[in-house]
Order: sequence, then C-alpha cells, then structure tokens
Amino acid sequence: MGRVAGVTAAETRERLLRAAADVFAQRGYDGTRVADIAKAAGVSNGALYAHFDSKAELLVGALREHGRRMLAELFASDPDRSITELLLVIGRWLPRRRDARGYLIVEALVAARRDRDVSRLMRGYVGERADWLADLVRVAQAGDELDPQLSPDAVAHFCLLLAMGSALIPPDLHGVDDTAWTQLLTRVVHALGDSAPTQAGVRT
Repeated sequence: MGRVAGVTAAETRERLLRAAADVFAQRGYDGTRVADIAKAAGVSNGALYAHFDSKAELLVGALREHGRRMLAELFASDPDRSITELLLVIGRWLPRRRDARGYLIVEALVAARRDRDVSRLMRGYVGERADWLADLVRVAQAGDELDPQLSPDAVAHFCLLLAMGSALIPPDLHGVDDTAWTQLLTRVVHALGDSAPTQAGVRT
C-alpha cells in the first residue's frame, strides 16, 4: 500500500517530497492541492496519504528534505572544514540567487501565519535547525573557535534570522557585492571568537 510498482516505500516518499517541492515552488502553498502533488509524483491520492496526512506535512517535509540535501552536499565538499569556516561558507551563500526550491522557506513561513497545522510543524522544523546550529556553536566553543561565554542558543537564533531573512529579500529586490558581504561576515565571525565585552564596554 502506498507504493508505485517496482519502487520501494522509501523511494515513493522521496518522489513525493521532490514533487511537493516543485509544485509548491511553482504554485505556492495556497495554490497547491494535494492532488496536484500526487499527479506530479505519478502516484494516486491514496498512495500519497499512505505517507503524508496533510498538505502541511508535505510542505514542511519537502523543506526539511531540501535542507538536509544541501547540508550533506556542503559537508561532503570539505569534511575537514572548521566550524567558523563552515559558518562563513553558509553565510556567503545566503544573498545569492537560489533555485525555486530554495524559497520553500518563504512559502512555509507565510503559510504558518494562517494555517495552524503548518505553524505547529514549522515550530518543530525551526527548532531542529536551531538545535543543529547551537550544537555547531558548542563544538566551536570547545575547540576555542568561538567565545565560550556566548549563548549557543542566541548565536543560533542570530544565524536563523540571517538565513530566513535572506530568503525574504532575494537579490532581485536588493543585491550586495560578494566581496563586501564576505568582508562583513568575516568580521562578524571573528568578533564571535573574541571575549565578550562587559556592559561598560570593557572586555572580560
């Protein structure tokens, strides 16, 4: 049940997530029907519902799968990269033009304001991203790359704001010079490695 002939359940699920990413990117969340995704994936509605309970699950599932794929590619390209270098690589990528799937986060954030199911699932998704980033910060702090006095959760929140804000302001709305952006990011990351200043402005 829920399979395409000659295709495993895992492959069918992956096919559905890829189709969902494409259809949501083309039509938006509100303009997409579950039947549209099933048709794009080449499965029946019944097969789709064997894997996903709702359109909201398909949206957040597609977003999660897209993010995992991008991170896997990033780590595979240079597994020995330091945490601070990793943060810089991710940061340099943010203002660049993305493919249509790269803007799934915008659809999800907008839909979460109106749809309780999407909102609930997005809280889980954003929490996962925040936890992953906070863990990276802790590793960097243990390796003396980042200031151990910084809150990993606060740094993770800052990174999420940059990442999600960059999706809301794509290059065609406001572009930035790559070199200037890299210089700014480098300064920010290096600042995160310094000892935190006191409230009086004196470093501890």
